[in-house]
Amino acid sequence: MVLSITCNMFAQKEFKWFDESIAFEERADLLVQAMTLEEKCTQFLNSSPAIERLGVPEYNWWNESLHGVARNGKATIFPQGIAMGATFNPDLIQEMTTAISNEGRAKFKIAQSMGNRGLYAGLTYWSPNVNIFRDPRWGRGQETYGEDPFLMSKIGVAYVKGLQGNDSKYLKATACAKHFAVHSGPEELRHHFDASPSKLDLYETYLPAFEALVTEGNVKGVMGAYNAVYGDPSCSSQFLLDELLKKQWGFDGYIVSDCGALGDIMKGHKKVKTAEEAAALAMQSGVNLNCGWVYNNLKKAIDKGLITEELIDERLKQLYLIRFQLGFFDREESNPFNKVTSEVINSDEHKEIARKVAQQSIVLLKNENNVLPLDKNIKTLYVTGPFASSSNILMANYYGMSANLVTVLEGVTEKVSLGTSLNYRQGVLPFNKNQNPLNWAPKVAGQVEATIVVVGISNEIEGEEVDAIASQHKGDRKDLKLPPSQVQYIKELCEYKKGPIILVVGTGSPVSLEEVEPLVDAIVCMWYPGEQGGNAVADVLFGDVAPSGHLPITFPKNVEQLPPFDDYNMKGRTYKYMTKEPQYPFGFGLSYSTVAFKNASVSSTKLKRGKDLLFSAEVTNTGKIDYDDVVQVYLVPENVADYLPMYSLKAFRRVNLKVGESKTIAFKFSENDFKQTNLEGEKVWMKGNYKLVVSNALPSKRSIELGSAKPEEVQLALK
Repeated sequence: MVLSITCNMFAQKEFKWFDESIAFEERADLLVQAMTLEEKCTQFLNSSPAIERLGVPEYNWWNESLHGVARNGKATIFPQGIAMGATFNPDLIQEMTTAISNEGRAKFKIAQSMGNRGLYAGLTYWSPNVNIFRDPRWGRGQETYGEDPFLMSKIGVAYVKGLQGNDSKYLKATACAKHFAVHSGPEELRHHFDASPSKLDLYETYLPAFEALVTEGNVKGVMGAYNAVYGDPSCSSQFLLDELLKKQWGFDGYIVSDCGALGDIMKGHKKVKTAEEAAALAMQSGVNLNCGWVYNNLKKAIDKGLITEELIDERLKQLYLIRFQLGFFDREESNPFNKVTSEVINSDEHKEIARKVAQQSIVLLKNENNVLPLDKNIKTLYVTGPFASSSNILMANYYGMSANLVTVLEGVTEKVSLGTSLNYRQGVLPFNKNQNPLNWAPKVAGQVEATIVVVGISNEIEGEEVDAIASQHKGDRKDLKLPPSQVQYIKELCEYKKGPIILVVGTGSPVSLEEVEPLVDAIVCMWYPGEQGGNAVADVLFGDVAPSGHLPITFPKNVEQLPPFDDYNMKGRTYKYMTKEPQYPFGFGLSYSTVAFKNASVSSTKLKRGKDLLFSAEVTNTGKIDYDDVVQVYLVPENVADYLPMYSLKAFRRVNLKVGESKTIAFKFSENDFKQTNLEGEKVWMKGNYKLVVSNALPSKRSIELGSAKPEEVQLALK
């Protein structure tokens, strides 16, 4: 049964806030006004106790759904966030989060019937992470959708819409945009550092995804970050939480602190000396909910005159409005989402969605002499590497539990012929040298037609400060290289190899492959691909599905190409501002077919303010198989202002093309699409000459060298 059934039946008749004919806002107001001050002050922590005399059950606000219902038992494990970005497919991500919220609703109903109202059992999910992946050393960048604000916004909005549902009255669940704002490492500094980017970088790079999730996605939760911005802790920043979030963007949901962040106001940032002062400052700035302990001091803050009960009421009403919108105080039959049953949890349908997301996220980085796809009837095949039989590489962080984890070894085993002589040896430890100096594993590569070696990093090396147990840098990385033991093993395999070496890389962030790339024949980036990852990788390696993922982040050649990690200036970072030649550019991804672009055109080569622009181009499958590719359109300024991005992604679309098929792909742009961010952080119309360039990767020299399509461009003058 749901929460409403567990409420005291007499209370439902006695109290008007159970009257479903009354608007949610009024019901929330009636309930809050009926509470004593002491009762009110208990309701601001993530674990909110019951108020039995008012028919209010206990509720824990903390739940996670980064790539599936997490930390709460059985659930489908979808690919990690960075893999979602690599799909360039918002529609698919919305389908995925619809599945996640279906599972969440079903699990919630079961938990309520058992009396489980504890941690991770609710419907208020603290996902997605839409911080910009500005530096590939950041351990939590894997949770995001990449380095580009536009791509981040599109995938993030789709995520929110699928999770929250589209009912006109009830919320299916709530999403939470985190971590607001300007938060992307280093992890070891997160509790006390002050991010003070330029106004240009703040509005061009760090804020757009949050704004989009509020204004386009109607996200109902926002999580304040640990760090300070311009000297004020994020969770006590009037600028961030009131001026931007509420007044400018119109946010009407609830604000929660990151866990322990209110304590950082006092301890890390030393903004105040006492807990009651920290509580008052956060409450005044707009924080409704405290994941932590500081709001235990709200009564003291009121008694000392630091805040008023009226302010407490205002913040608490917003929390209860969310609970009313989720249907917690209504009859079970009133809420359509209560019809979701347990059969959806880790269902075949959801596993198929997980497989599809993984398939579309896989990026082919190299395919020398078209060694891929492999033949399923290959006579001899060797699968090796530290992660070939690893389920951990599938799961990333913030994961649920599934009995259906398919490793790469298992996926390949199911894919090849029963007559194939398939051999497997791990060959090497993932992060350390082998202890035994004797190792037959490399020599097997000299006995087979092809070798698949699965390498990478994992959530043991990269992740959150408290989770990455093998990291020496609290979840971050100091360089981008594969672990030395893996590099050495790849070299040994290549010394003995008879047939091609196919490198499969599991990672949540860019990995430097410059040392091994010349040695191997093909490279496939599978990211952290979720429970169906092994099947998806096998689908791609053996040609049942052509690779169609594209990089949502630049892969530098090495860490020396990067600015200092703790420098939040965007100069030299991401495809927009990086002048050095990367190993693999943003948007890059090969396949088993090719495309050509031609006839790019615009409705007008001279555009005035207030006018829309139509852009179109013809794309043709010039290869030998049907496949998906991603059409990408970039705006390139020409001598407009030296601080503008060199490229800006303005549109993208995944298209399916049959052999020889041509399609005209059209995009409509408005005035706002061409506004640029000036040095004051203002979006303004900058007159001058630009180019609109279409390709299937960043339209750079490096992309073309690696095998991307030749870009097509049109000149555009903004008047």
